[in-house]
This record gives sequence, C-alpha cells and structure tokens, in this order.
Amino acid sequence: MSLFKKIIGSSASEAVTKKTPWILLEELSEIEQIKNVSFKTPIAIFKHSTRCSISRMALKEFENDYNLNNEELKLYFLDLLAYRTISNELAIQFNITHQSPQILLIKNGVCTYHVSHDEIIFQNLKSVI
Repeated sequence: MSLFKKIIGSSASEAVTKKTPWILLEELSEIEQIKNVSFKTPIAIFKHSTRCSISRMALKEFENDYNLNNEELKLYFLDLLAYRTISNELAIQFNITHQSPQILLIKNGVCTYHVSHDEIIFQNLKSVI
C-alpha cells in the first residue's frame, strides 16, 4: 500500500477503526431506520471523504477521543465518495447543507446538531447528547 493510502485511506473499510463502534451507512432505506431509532437512542452520522486529508484528520481525532457505547449513542459512518446519493438525501431529510467532513446528531427524528471540519470535536458532541 502506498504511503498516501496509509495516511489518507482509500475506502470506508480502511478509514474506520475497530475500537470505534461504527455502523456503515450504505443504503438509502437506512435513513428512515435512523430516524426511528433516534427516538430511543441518539445517533451520530460521520460524513467522511476518503480522499481528503482534513476529513481523515477529523476522523482520527474523533476516534481517539470517542468513549461511548451503543446504548448511549449509535455511531454511523458514511463514505461520501461511495454513497453521495445518501449524503444528498441526508441534506434534504434533515434540512442541512452538505459539508465534508461533517457530523450530524439525530435525536427524535431530527438533526439537532451538526458541525464540520475542525469543529468536529467529540467532547462537544457528547455535551449535546
């Protein structure tokens, strides 16, 4: 694997780590499931570009600080390059502007918090859960 791919990553499977309980978001139909589940458990969606060094850095910092379990927060990962249609639908469904990287917090079927780039800080997300 090239040094560039080691640093940036080339796919969702290379981008995510085992210690963080990511659920890959790969189907449009999952958006409705996310809305429904969010009435019981808050859901975060991390929108990541596998070709962007800023996105990779935000992802790594988020993962390094992440310390919740699946009962406290369900954590979804969206590979923007592979699933741009899903990203577009998230923007429509939750009335947000698409950005990358970006994290969304879904509670009670609506997006209650969203930030992008260097504003993606796990402790800030945790404080609004």
